[in-house]
Amino acid sequence: MRAVVFAYHNVGARCLRVLLAGGMHVELVVTHPDDPAENLWFERVADVAAEYGIPLLLVDQALDAEQIARVQALRPDYLFSFYFRRMLAPQLLQSARVAALNMHGSLLPRYRGRAPVNWAVLHGERESGATLHLMLDKPDAGDIVAQQAVPILPDDTAREVFDKVTVAAEIALWQVLPQLLRGELPRRPNRLEQGSYFGGRRPEDGRIDWNQNAAQVYNLIRAVAPPYPGAFFESGGRRLIVARARIAGPALAAHLRAPASPGPYLCAGTLLARCGDGGVLHLQQVWDSARPGLALELQRIAQLVPSRP
Repeated sequence: MRAVVFAYHNVGARCLRVLLAGGMHVELVVTHPDDPAENLWFERVADVAAEYGIPLLLVDQALDAEQIARVQALRPDYLFSFYFRRMLAPQLLQSARVAALNMHGSLLPRYRGRAPVNWAVLHGERESGATLHLMLDKPDAGDIVAQQAVPILPDDTAREVFDKVTVAAEIALWQVLPQLLRGELPRRPNRLEQGSYFGGRRPEDGRIDWNQNAAQVYNLIRAVAPPYPGAFFESGGRRLIVARARIAGPALAAHLRAPASPGPYLCAGTLLARCGDGGVLHLQQVWDSARPGLALELQRIAQLVPSRP
């Protein structure tokens, strides 16, 4: 069986390795060029293609007519999309003799669309996973071919969940690959009415509203924690990013006595934040947005955040 693989990010790199380990012949890899403005914390698909000597095509936007013709001329049995950031044109999907398949980072039909891991953490989900499904001209809507679940623990960040989802994608693909290599396509309905669609997230969506309850604020911090842009608040004329936090236990929360209004306070050398429901968060690491990656010292925090006795 021969395939053309459209791939990016860790899921793209790992699933490409799964195909090669399982005996799929990959004729061409299509990936995105590096974006100098992006934090490239993930594995490069281009490096995997180079390692295995697979022809590589770099595409920033949608494929043009010449690039589409190149894929069509290969007459692949399968097209695979593994975290490729562009929808594939219908004429590309039709070029696959057996099927065009996409790997999505959620348990479809839930969390269709962009940033599924971040949205799942933001909503306090206890489970996520990866789904291999047929590609249609509507995103994440085709029949389900394989699926693997993973747990989301109460203190997991989106990065930690994403790492689990990457492994889930490997498992789902590996388990169904023998059937795909025989030209068999197991499938079950992707019941869209049982799920929902979510759009992309912007850095500005990480603004903290301390009037929300502690669980909501904590889920936001976990959902966008580094290497994502981070949840933030403004104090002392600076934008501060909460890089790491926890729900404060009773003994620690007692340091932030009522009637503190919602917001962050420095209490006995500890940065705590009261939320709208009275819950308290321990802000364990805070960055100045002008110097991301460098934790602020307590002396500097004391200049930016009000203190409580």
